[in-house]
Amino acid sequence: MSERYSRQTLFPPIGKAGQEKIRSKHVLMIGAGALGSGNAELLVRAGVGRLTIVDRDYVEASNLQRQQLYTEEDVAEKLPKAAAAEKRLRAINSDVEISAYIADATPEKLAELVDGVDLIIDATDNFETRMAINDISQQNKIPWIYGACVGSFGMSFSIIPGKTPCLNCLLKTVPLQGMTCDTGGIIGPAVQMVIAHQGSEALKILVEDWDAVRTSFVSFDLWRNQYTSMKMSKAKDPGCLSCGEHPEYPYLNVENMTKTTVLCGRDTVQIRPPKQQQINLQETAEKMRDLGHQVKGNPYLVSVDMDDHRMVIFQDGRALIHGTKDLAQARSIYQRFFG
Repeated sequence: MSERYSRQTLFPPIGKAGQEKIRSKHVLMIGAGALGSGNAELLVRAGVGRLTIVDRDYVEASNLQRQQLYTEEDVAEKLPKAAAAEKRLRAINSDVEISAYIADATPEKLAELVDGVDLIIDATDNFETRMAINDISQQNKIPWIYGACVGSFGMSFSIIPGKTPCLNCLLKTVPLQGMTCDTGGIIGPAVQMVIAHQGSEALKILVEDWDAVRTSFVSFDLWRNQYTSMKMSKAKDPGCLSCGEHPEYPYLNVENMTKTTVLCGRDTVQIRPPKQQQINLQETAEKMRDLGHQVKGNPYLVSVDMDDHRMVIFQDGRALIHGTKDLAQARSIYQRFFG
C-alpha cells in the first residue's frame, strides 16, 4: 500500500481493504464548477481509480472565488473547466485515470458514460440535469449524491436505488427548485460544507460501508447558524415514475430536454443544436474574422466579440451567448451564423 494514503488507511472504517476498494472504483462527476472541482480534488487525492468529468462551461474570473482547481491563467486562456480540471488533477495524482468531456450532460451523454460507473456525484447548476442524473441512476442502479448551495445555504442527500427515495420522490416533500439559480450569490464556506457532506458520503459508498451511509436529507445555513437533518424514508413513493414499481424514467426523454437555456446567475444563454455534431473550430474562427468580428480561440472553443454580445462556440456545436437573458434574441444571434 502506497505511503501516499497512509493517513487515510489508518482511519479504521477505510483501512487497507477500503483503500483497495477506492482504487478499484469509477466515479462520474457531473459538473466541474464549485462543487465539482472540490469533490474531484478530494477523490483524486483519496486515490479513486477512475474519475470521469463532464462540464459544459469554461473558466471565468468570477469562478476563482470558490472553484478551487482553477487559476488566473485558466481565465486568460478561456480554458473549458473540464480541460483545466483534468490538467490540474493529473498533476495532483498521476495514478488516477481521468477522462474529461466538454459537453452538456444530456440523457444521451449520460447513457454513453455510465457503463462501469460505481457512483455519480451531482455538481450541476440546473434542475433539468439533476433529474436526468436521477433517472439514469435509477435505470442503471448506480448510487448518486445530490448537492446544491446558494448564498450561505446548502443541502445534500445520498440516493441509493432500491433503498432511499429518489429526487423525483423528494419533490413532493422538500422545496428543491429554489436551489437551481444562484442569484443570491455564494460564499466559499457554503461550497466547502456541501463538498464535505458529498465527499464523506462518497468515501462511504466507495468502500461499501452501506450501514454508515447517511439516509437523512441535510440542509444548513452557515450565516444564520442553522443545521437541519430530516429522515426521508417515508418520502419513497411506490408510484414514482423514476424509482417506483413501474418506472418510466421520464427525464431521460430527449424531447423533454430544453435546447435553449438561461445559465444560472448570468446574462448568458446556452444554445444546443438539435443533434450532436462536431464543428471545425478553425474554419469557424476564420469565417467570423472574415465577417469583421474580433475572434479569440483555443483548441476547445472560439470566442467571438460582437457589438453588444459575445458568442463562445464549442466543438459540439453548442454556443454561449453572453450579454442577454432573452431566449429569442440569443436564438436569433445563433441562427445568423449557423442557420
